[in-house]
Amino acid sequence: MFRPLAVFIGARYTRAKRRNHYISFISLTSMIGLALGVLAMIVVLSVMNGFQKEMSARVLGMVPHAAIAGVQPLDDWRSLARTALDHPQVQSAAPLTELEGMLSYKGAMQPIQVQGIDPHEEPKVSIVAGHMEQGRLADLVPGEFGVVIGEITARRFGLQVGDKLTLIVPELSDTTGGITPRMQRLTVVGLFKVGAELDGSLGLIHVADAAQLMRWQPGQVQSVRLALKDLYQAPQVAAGIVGELGAAYRAVDWTQTQGSLFSAMQMEKTMIGLLLLLIVAVAAFNIVATLIMVVADKGADIAILRTLGATPGQIMAIFMVQGTVIGALGTLAGGVLGVVAALNVSELIAWLESVSGRQILSSDIYFVSYLPSDLQMLDVLLVCTAAFILSFLATLYPSWRAACIQPAEALRYE
Repeated sequence: MFRPLAVFIGARYTRAKRRNHYISFISLTSMIGLALGVLAMIVVLSVMNGFQKEMSARVLGMVPHAAIAGVQPLDDWRSLARTALDHPQVQSAAPLTELEGMLSYKGAMQPIQVQGIDPHEEPKVSIVAGHMEQGRLADLVPGEFGVVIGEITARRFGLQVGDKLTLIVPELSDTTGGITPRMQRLTVVGLFKVGAELDGSLGLIHVADAAQLMRWQPGQVQSVRLALKDLYQAPQVAAGIVGELGAAYRAVDWTQTQGSLFSAMQMEKTMIGLLLLLIVAVAAFNIVATLIMVVADKGADIAILRTLGATPGQIMAIFMVQGTVIGALGTLAGGVLGVVAALNVSELIAWLESVSGRQILSSDIYFVSYLPSDLQMLDVLLVCTAAFILSFLATLYPSWRAACIQPAEALRYE
């Protein structure tokens, strides 16, 4: 009774039965289209968040969050580790020596990044111990030149535990070429699989064997690898530790080694979000067609309201209310359905696989065998806000057209 005139009439128009049932059908499809667009955006963004979370856990669980290296090889890595552990963000530390080389087996070759690790300290800073397919990290014994390789590398060469292969490492020399290759026979003692590109590009040896390959003294290492509580603070933490240690040390963090990968993933999420927003925009602007037909259908009503004293602004507000209600209901329905679908998409895909008897995501092709989903309420809020704003903007032109109708002009066509 005390509602504004525009809200009262606009709400009545929204739920009233129209003489032209085609208009009601278009109004319903506009609402359904908007709901489906919002649902699709929420589900797709949640799935992309899930894949990004999985990649972060797997890749960043294998590569150092940060590493503190000396200008010269470190003679006492434990004292440096104790200094680093004094920082509140550092959880654990372990020795690390990295070198690049080529693996050779029966004439086939591939580039490899080799990490020299301490098998007893490595589980504190890496997830590799929990992803061993064959063997154990403890099988890396100093002096025996064992190597743990990724599943992709093993499949590429057809390797099994116990097989021997050759590591070729470039070495600076005083010869004319400047570089001479050094070769070392390695024995495969284990296979790991983390489900990422590292399965085909990373090999692990004992840190003492790495020192021997680098022609360093026993016990010398290249750097100390750090595991952080908040890996997104890695640049600041590493820079702060190096600042305390002095100019004889330098820092490397994951944003320098893997930052381009995660920047590309974030860009992909942004672009797909914008493309899906176009679907929502198309559904929202169907409200334009709906309201234009409603205006044509309600010409006599507009004339009567104008004759009774309604202002053009009130007429415009009536149809803006009607279009906004359609947009709000579609957005709300899509938001609720999208949240429910995003929370259950993994179970839904698993059910479809069991019913169809076919695996949609094969672990032999993809790094996960299920569809991950990570629903973030900020994404839901942004999607619903964008859809509501687009649906509101879609009401402006038809409402303005309705406000411009003169009483005599409307009655002439009745």
